[in-house]
Amino acid sequence: MLYYLFNYLNELGVPGAGVFEYITFRSAMTVITSLVVSIVFGKKIIRALQRRQIGEEIRDLDLAGQMQKKGTPTMGGIIIILAILIPTLLFAKLENIYVILMLITTVWLGFLGFMDDYLKIKHKNKEGLKGTYKIIGQIALGFIIGGVLYFSDDVVIRTKVVGTTDQQIVEVVDNPNCTEFVEYIDVKSTRTTIPFLKDNEFDYSKIVWFLDEHAAKVGWLIFIIATILIVTAVSNGANLTDGLDGLATGTSAIIGATLGVLAYVSGNRIAAEYLHILYIPNTGELVVYMASFIGAAIGFLWYNSYPAQVFMGDTGSLTIGGIIAVFAIIIKKELLIPILCGIFLVENLSVMMQVSYFKYTKRKYGEGRRIFKMAPLHHHYQKKGYPEPKIVARFWIVSLILAVISIITLKLR
Repeated sequence: MLYYLFNYLNELGVPGAGVFEYITFRSAMTVITSLVVSIVFGKKIIRALQRRQIGEEIRDLDLAGQMQKKGTPTMGGIIIILAILIPTLLFAKLENIYVILMLITTVWLGFLGFMDDYLKIKHKNKEGLKGTYKIIGQIALGFIIGGVLYFSDDVVIRTKVVGTTDQQIVEVVDNPNCTEFVEYIDVKSTRTTIPFLKDNEFDYSKIVWFLDEHAAKVGWLIFIIATILIVTAVSNGANLTDGLDGLATGTSAIIGATLGVLAYVSGNRIAAEYLHILYIPNTGELVVYMASFIGAAIGFLWYNSYPAQVFMGDTGSLTIGGIIAVFAIIIKKELLIPILCGIFLVENLSVMMQVSYFKYTKRKYGEGRRIFKMAPLHHHYQKKGYPEPKIVARFWIVSLILAVISIITLKLR
């Protein structure tokens, strides 16, 4: 909203009002505002949760430090959501299709997580919203995001083409010394970036290569299915990671900062050409949104770091996971998720491996056996006697290493 106000003032010739045209300035203002909102309003929200006795029910009291967590206010994800929405509405271009999609994702998954937390508190158990309903909600969001990204006229990839003097396009090129006619055109595409490979994008329509000439016609369907799977997997991965004070919050802030860098270069034609990545017009505006996400995560960490004064609950964990997934899909970097979100992936895999092996050994030996002392993986280290702050700090370090690897894939291609 402030963007439009200052844009109007700039048209009137008010000195300094034009600074709001710069994404970097608005992103900086967004981070500051998000931090202020999360820290100032966070304290009031925590007190409100305490007054209503909205506390966490602890399931595994045999874990070190778990008894002290009992009764800690949950549903703190409300703080994160407010700290994302308010700065974004103030500083972002609200007509931008990508910003709209991110706002929809935030509200949609925030509501889904809120209902889950509310039912847990109401019925005093860990069940909450039925898993089926959660999955349906995530699938519906993935379908909407995938459909809009493919069918909307505002979502395109801008590519360089060369043609004859009559401007008939003959092929796509990357040769800056080409003497033939060159122009940029906007195209609809189901292509995405493959990490580590230069000028070699992956097209979702290739999954149905056996359909020959019809493959391109159903490529959109494959893309939507992939979007649904990614949104569901990452949001659930973030949910599983939220088990120690500050673990999911700090990890998400690192991932968000990396995605912000990737969004900036993807939305900048010069940077995209230099790095040989897909240039997606208008995605630079997502940096403003991601700045609010980073500020919200860091601000929430003020209260969520050990010992936590509040837990984000599913209200926060489902939301931040979905935000990361949708953001990566928009900027065509979803194939980087296994690297960038490696912590989420390992946490997910540890649960899957634990459950599968337990069921397998129970059928074979009549007694279930376990790979880890406890799943998800962070609880395994707790069982081994590692202090909670040390586990969280080391997971952050690993996440930071994975973030650096994700960024250098831009040059290691």
